[in-house]
Amino acid sequence: MNKKILIVGGGYIGRRLAKALDAPLTARRVVTYNDVEALIKKYKPQVLINGIGHTGKRNVDDCEAVVEKTLHANTYVPILMAEAALRHGIKLVHISSGCIYHFNYKKQQPIQEERAPDYYDLFYSRTKIYAEDMLMRLANGKHVNVLIARIRVPLDNTPHPKNLLTKLIKYRKVIDAPNSVTYIPDFIKALQHLIARDAKGIFNIMLKDGLNYPDLMDIYAKKVPGFKYDTIDLKKLNLNRTSLLMSVHKLEKTGFKVRRVKDVLNECVDGYVNSK
Repeated sequence: MNKKILIVGGGYIGRRLAKALDAPLTARRVVTYNDVEALIKKYKPQVLINGIGHTGKRNVDDCEAVVEKTLHANTYVPILMAEAALRHGIKLVHISSGCIYHFNYKKQQPIQEERAPDYYDLFYSRTKIYAEDMLMRLANGKHVNVLIARIRVPLDNTPHPKNLLTKLIKYRKVIDAPNSVTYIPDFIKALQHLIARDAKGIFNIMLKDGLNYPDLMDIYAKKVPGFKYDTIDLKKLNLNRTSLLMSVHKLEKTGFKVRRVKDVLNECVDGYVNSK
């Protein structure tokens, strides 16, 4: 990739991107507009990737207890970066979330990017919706070159507390409902593809089809003798969560080959087990 990239945010996604894209990463805390200005002047990027976000220490429920921190990271920081991108004429890539919709499995088709977010039940989700709304208003006005990359339930082939596989192994109780998930190795390739084509707007970056968590656990159990798990009814969790399927048709139309869930599970688990 010929474009000079700067990744802001030293978290899970930011570090994975920095390594794969061989791009500089800064974990400097962004509090004011001047903080973003200083980074742009230092690194002189053509593309600014915002990997800053707060999802809670354990899970998104924790965001309710740290409202100011969550609002700042998920909403204010993207606004600051968009303003800096506007003033410097550079591209902004914002890592967003797919956990911003209600979904009815019996009545709805996988959610396309054009559908307006409507999941305000969680404070975390609201802060993500606020940011997307502001960025798209700027982008639709042709003021800022913005790419919003939505991820959902990160699945990775390397252990990490934010990795779905790591979480499920720890919980040992999983729901059995199809959910869109983002396989991080494929997400990185998709993001490279979109940046190289100077894609703009919102893109769902997930695997095709939904993942039933027991399917993943069954493969893990075959490779790790003695591992056992139980399934649990989603309603019995008594947690406010989004369970949904998202469309990847828009991403496919750009020429990127989106893999199916079933085609990555063995690869994912093999990499995970062998990396320990």
